[in-house]
Order: sequence, then structure tokens, then C-alpha cells
Amino acid sequence: MLKTILSRTHLLRTFEPKTASSFYKLQNPTRTTRGVCLGFQQNIRMASNSSDTQKDVKFEDIVEGKVQSPAAYDFRSDTVTTPTPSMLQSILNISIHGDDVFSEDTTTNDLESFIMSLTGKPAACFVMSGTMGNQVSIRSHLTQPPHSIVMDSRCHVFNYEAGGAAILSQAQMIPVKPANGEHLTLEEVKDSIIDSDDIHYAPTRLICLENTINGIIMPLEEIKKISAFAKEKGIKLHLDGARLWNVVAAGGGDLKEIISYFDSVSLCFSKGLGAPMGSIVIGEKEFIGRVRHFRKVLGGATRQIGIATAPARTAIDEIFLGGKLTRTHELAKRLENSWAKLGGKLKFPCHTNMVWLDPASVGVNEREIPIEAKKAGLKWDIERIVVHHQICDDAIEKLEGVLEKLVENAKARDGTQSQELPRMARYSRRVDQDLA
Repeated sequence: MLKTILSRTHLLRTFEPKTASSFYKLQNPTRTTRGVCLGFQQNIRMASNSSDTQKDVKFEDIVEGKVQSPAAYDFRSDTVTTPTPSMLQSILNISIHGDDVFSEDTTTNDLESFIMSLTGKPAACFVMSGTMGNQVSIRSHLTQPPHSIVMDSRCHVFNYEAGGAAILSQAQMIPVKPANGEHLTLEEVKDSIIDSDDIHYAPTRLICLENTINGIIMPLEEIKKISAFAKEKGIKLHLDGARLWNVVAAGGGDLKEIISYFDSVSLCFSKGLGAPMGSIVIGEKEFIGRVRHFRKVLGGATRQIGIATAPARTAIDEIFLGGKLTRTHELAKRLENSWAKLGGKLKFPCHTNMVWLDPASVGVNEREIPIEAKKAGLKWDIERIVVHHQICDDAIEKLEGVLEKLVENAKARDGTQSQELPRMARYSRRVDQDLA
């Protein structure tokens, strides 16, 4: 012990007096140490807007909003957004860093309480990602297998969570393809659930819906019907509400009302809202108690997590309550109209911030998309265009130019597909395209 103390004392004496004092302050940062923290930041590396090269950026410039986000020209997903100056500032403003495993982090507790008041649910639990939120919810609802889950065949739980429901909950997943091409209906749910004691089957104990899905808003009336049916059958109803903020911003229903029809909901902070990370699960107190248990099992119970929950709270205030999602919807509509003027059609209707092009409708080969986008200084790689709150007007204009170029190329080929650029298989996207 004495050796350690002497060694530390010697270390501090090597600093200038002001530096040594700052060393102690950085161990227990407060709001008054913002300038000190910034003063000791080294230049950091940030990807540039138009290429894969990097440039030096001062941390202070980011906090003060002097640097444009590299996501300003990135249409791949709304997950690519970077923390805003106010989100970074919220981290520096944290006065006490508590332990969330012991429920002692006031920043996290305040976020969870705020979400409870915003949504009308009695309990909430912050989780590290949307996938974790869905998976701990599913595991907390399901008890003893055999059991099955009915869901939309296009949903995140079925396609993009690495088979988590099968691995963690031993559940049979029953994907249903909506006949209307937009959303599940009560009739389709009724036809798909397993409501039988026959030992050949795994009884349905859970229905998972997603809103939005592919940017499409699920009608509130359909949600009401499915909710009533689920309650009648004693089946739990979970909502992957990663982009539910977009639904509300687009006039698809009141947040509290939509959520009231579900036993559990997972809301994402890092997609439309643009926080660095995290989601939150809401539901009844007993259910959230189980969620916390399974969050621990998955390694999601963290210590001083206020550095993530502070930006999440700021994201709600700044992006959702601040009305910035509305602009993303307006820009998406603009791109839809630009595509229509070129004769193009959509795969799905544009309800919110996503524009799903149908490249084949005008003879465009989708493998040309990333090629032409890169020439224009954009990041965009599949037929899905996602507009987020950091997209700039210049990027929209450049993308409209890319759309024109793609159609021009198709016309030059007389609508035939290029043999050098064959169509990709369903699950053959490159690793850097995994931005569901």
C-alpha cells in the first residue's frame, strides 16, 4: 500500500501544479470541470462526409457544433447519426456517476421515470440495444417451452436478431407475410396462431408486432383489434417500437394510446432519435423485474451508464419533442416525388422517413446504386433510402442527381440488366450494409 502511495505521489509531482489538480478533478468530474476536460482532449479522428478518408477534428469543435456530422451525406440508415453537441454536453453535465446495477445512477433513473410518464407504463428498463430490448422482452414473457411466437415475416425479430428467440427462448417463430403488403391484419393473426393442446404443436404464447416496419405505419384500428384478440386468448403482445417516434411524428396516433394496447414495448434511442446507443423496455413492474434479470444474463447490466442515458434523454427532447422528425418525413416525400417524376415506382408506401425504390420499375440495376452514390460523395447502397435528422439539403440535391443518373444509365441499356452487375441474393449484402 505504501509503495503504491509513494509511486502515485511521485507521478503527481511530475505534473505542473495546475495539471496535478486537474488530474484529481478528472477522477470525479463535475459540471465545473467542463473546460478542464476539453482542455486535455487530444485531436480525434472522424470520417469525412464524402469518402472513407479521415481528418483531424478537435473534440471541442464537436461539442460546440462547429463540425458537420459525417452522417450528413449518409442515406444507409438512421443508425449512422452521430451525437449532437447537446448530447455530448449532457455527458459533461453529469454531476454524479452512480451504479445502475444497484439502481443508483440518477441520470438513468431519471430517464426511466421520464419514459414512464411519457408512455403511461408503470416501469421501464434501459438496455444497450434494440435487439437486446426485444430479446429480453420475449424471454421475460415466455416461461416453459414448447411455445411459439407469431410475427410479421419482414420484422426485425425474425430477420435481423441472429435467431435470438430460438437461442434464448427456445421459441418457434411463425412468420406471416401480410397479404396487403403493408401490415398484418387480425384475420392473418387468427389464422396463424397455434391455439391447441395437440402435442404435435407449440402453442402460441406471444405475438410480436413492429411499428414502423419498412417505414410503414401500422393502423391504430388494426392494433386495437389484435390487442383485444390477444387478451381474449391469454396471449401476450409485444411491440418492437424502435421507430415508434416516427409514427407519432407522422400523425399515426398518440404515443400513450398506441402503447396502451401492448404488454411490452421496446423503444430505440439510436435510430430516428440519433443518440449514440441504447433502447428502453417498458411494461408492468413484475415484467420489468424479469427484464432486468435477463438483461443481467446477457451482460447488459452496466455500471456508470449515465454517459449513455444522458444523451438518450437529450435525444428525446431535441429530436422527438423538438419536432425534427417531421423534417425527415418531408424530405422523404420530396425524394419519393423526384423518383416518381423519373417514372419510378416504390416497393412500399412512404409513410415516414424511408423511401423504398423499385429499381426494376425503370430498369435500374440495384448493384449500380453504391457505385453512382460514391461518385456523388454519398453513402447509399441498396434500394432503401433512409432520411435522418442530420441529412443536409445538399445531400438531398446530390441524391436526386444520382436518381437521374441511374435512370439515365438504364435507358442507355434499353432497360436491360447489366451482366457485369448481377442482382444480389436476399441475404448476400456486404458486411458494411448490415444497418437494419
